[in-house]
Amino acid sequence: MSSKVRRAGLALFAATLALAGAAYGVTRAPAANAAVQLTGPQLVADMGAGWNLGNQLEANANGIPSETAWGNPVITQGLIDRVKASGFKTIRIPVSYLGKIGAAPNYTVDSAWLTRIQEVVNYAYNSGLYVLINMHGDGYKSVGGSWLICDASDQTTIKAKYQKVWQQVATKFASYNDHLIFESMNEEFDGQYGNPTQPCYSNIVAYNQIFVDTVRKTGGTNASRWLLVPGWNTNIEYTTGSYGFSLPTDTNRSSSIPSGEQRIMISVHYYDPWDFNGQEDGNITQWGAAATNPAKKSTWGQEDYMDSTLKKMYDTFVTKGYPFFVGEYGSVDKTSADPANNTYRANFAKALVATAKKYGGATAYWDNGYNGQYGFGLFNRSNNTVTQQGIINAIITAVGSTPPSSPPVSPSPSRTSASPSPSRSASSPAGTGACKIVNAVSAWNTGLTNNITITNTGTTAINAWNLVFTLPAGQAITGGWSATYSPASGTVTATNVSYNGTLAPGASTTIGYQATHTGNAGAPTGFKLNGSTCS
Repeated sequence: MSSKVRRAGLALFAATLALAGAAYGVTRAPAANAAVQLTGPQLVADMGAGWNLGNQLEANANGIPSETAWGNPVITQGLIDRVKASGFKTIRIPVSYLGKIGAAPNYTVDSAWLTRIQEVVNYAYNSGLYVLINMHGDGYKSVGGSWLICDASDQTTIKAKYQKVWQQVATKFASYNDHLIFESMNEEFDGQYGNPTQPCYSNIVAYNQIFVDTVRKTGGTNASRWLLVPGWNTNIEYTTGSYGFSLPTDTNRSSSIPSGEQRIMISVHYYDPWDFNGQEDGNITQWGAAATNPAKKSTWGQEDYMDSTLKKMYDTFVTKGYPFFVGEYGSVDKTSADPANNTYRANFAKALVATAKKYGGATAYWDNGYNGQYGFGLFNRSNNTVTQQGIINAIITAVGSTPPSSPPVSPSPSRTSASPSPSRSASSPAGTGACKIVNAVSAWNTGLTNNITITNTGTTAINAWNLVFTLPAGQAITGGWSATYSPASGTVTATNVSYNGTLAPGASTTIGYQATHTGNAGAPTGFKLNGSTCS
């Protein structure tokens, strides 16, 4: 989506869309170089419900990327905590590079920008979520400083620059496990709506091939991780039909991948019908079989159209082992014109997610951070609260999960990994009952993860807690989730976050961290919960 549109983020694509339609999962904890590899169907199932951190790392001011340039606040761990607590398991993070890229021949990406991208990725990755990052606004003619232009004359320079940028990004994340997925680009096309043109489509196909070859050759987990590639403008008809799309070869992938399996996904977007989903007026506000006012319902793009369109992805790609990812879908808020609009927005989201799942695809809702008239927002990013619980419930239900019965109602604290423990009021009751600890260490080379399950085996509730433990010599925490950790090595104190601070008798919570080690990948010892020794 054209993130230049700061509220809906979609208006530039109305015409074309009207023509056609991390580290650890909940069931396992693979390490960065883990041998466990998911097949396409397993990956789609494990990714669950997805969400876009839109209009943030792809935002720019005069061609210079800036996460606050389009009105959203600085991204925090608290926001990602809230998204996860709402039931999402995958976060797509659109990224632009633009003016952060240096001159030829090295095209060096600004190191501070790469570090910030990594920080935001870690918010989700270290929380156990799947993360997708792409090259987003660099291919929009409407964005200042864009350069990945498929009908530009100097394709030699463009392809060299594209290769160098992806080489740097892939190297930065080479040790991350298969919960990180790279997406080659976003809605790349020539800017002219209608049938694809040549040689523009050939250049898009060439970009995808450069992307796959470059990422694979950087080694590490990149040799086997899942990669996501789009066709013309992420349009399903123009990707599945005979318009010029072809899959990249994957000759440089790891030999550990069985020959009959793929590690490439197909990226598409879905905003049909546009007059309901994105058009900024109050004319079409209802969708689907439950619509009650024919005058408020589009004449096309209903459930049957959605089914037949997504089935094309199944027939063309899934049957050959290539899953697909609807990286963007959603509808703008038109409740100002029709108070019942949110019901139909939820119905659309539920149908899209369920239909994609039916045909072997995963999905990510487009959230641009804007709430109110014509906004896509599901969350308020200023205070990390939910704004559209009904739509979230529809999405989580559609993937076959159960929405959290009581998601946290107060914002999770903004924090960085291994930051000092926040102070607590002395009046906060903190019970001192007995406790039980279970570690789940997964180690590789010089790194490890550990998920720690804490159980209150006492007879009184613990309403705030800290867990003290000692890391083996040579270990240092580099990131954590569901608690704050301080210091990073030696005797560490893990302190609860807002949503897991109460442990009723018999209740458990799981926290975790990623750490480096120098040969000793053992579990920590000496656990004490609020001063009481744990078994």
